[in-house]
Amino acid sequence: MPFVNIKTPEAALSAAQKTEIAHRVTEMLVGYLSEAARPHTMVLIEEVKDGGYHRADELFTIPAPYRAG
Repeated sequence: MPFVNIKTPEAALSAAQKTEIAHRVTEMLVGYLSEAARPHTMVLIEEVKDGGYHRADELFTIPAPYRAG
């Protein structure tokens, strides 16, 4: 079973964007593995809360303009 785990900042993506990402990732894997992979492909999109990770050795908080509205 193909399994893809994507982590994004909390509220950075809308539900529609997450659905599109899951669809496109699934399509990509089907292209590599064959149509038989489609019903078994899992795409997990995890939202990481602000302050939950660091970037460039600094605490990362997503700027308001980049939050899904």
